Amino acid sequence: MPLAVTNYDFSVFLHVTAVVVGFGATFSESVMFPVAMKMSARHLPYVHRLQLVLNQFFALPALVVVAASGIYQMDEGGWHYGDFWVSGTITILIVIGLTNVFFFIPTDHRLLPVIQRAIADAGDRELQLADLPPEYQRWGRAEGIVGSLMGILLVAAVFLMITKPGLG
Repeated sequence: MPLAVTNYDFSVFLHVTAVVVGFGATFSESVMFPVAMKMSARHLPYVHRLQLVLNQFFALPALVVVAASGIYQMDEGGWHYGDFWVSGTITILIVIGLTNVFFFIPTDHRLLPVIQRAIADAGDRELQLADLPPEYQRWGRAEGIVGSLMGILLVAAVFLMITKPGLG
């Protein structure tokens, strides 16, 4: 018996897998900073390195796979780009991608040397959040806020893709 999986079905599988693996991994970023701070601020360089890996090697490739498989599905499925569920999801995908490239990745590149310097300057003294440079605190808070918004947008995109409001 031949495998009854169409190219379209496989495309949907790739699409959903990329969302789960690529974007799902970024949800863990919301707890990395608080967990590191409960242990020691000395873990913060690891947090920024891990966020860079997740955003560069999970989220960005996922974005490409989601876009490519989505375009294929639009063509094969006879969907219309003008439908709200499609245009809304594409808009969210673009916002998430641009935010990753122009905010998260550069911010982690900027914050990593700042926290490394603060740790080196502290010597053996343990650092509290208030001890960290104001620039680090400001950009760290911004990452938390923007990350929460991106998480909400991702959930909204999943809702639109599953429910397809306006159809039917």
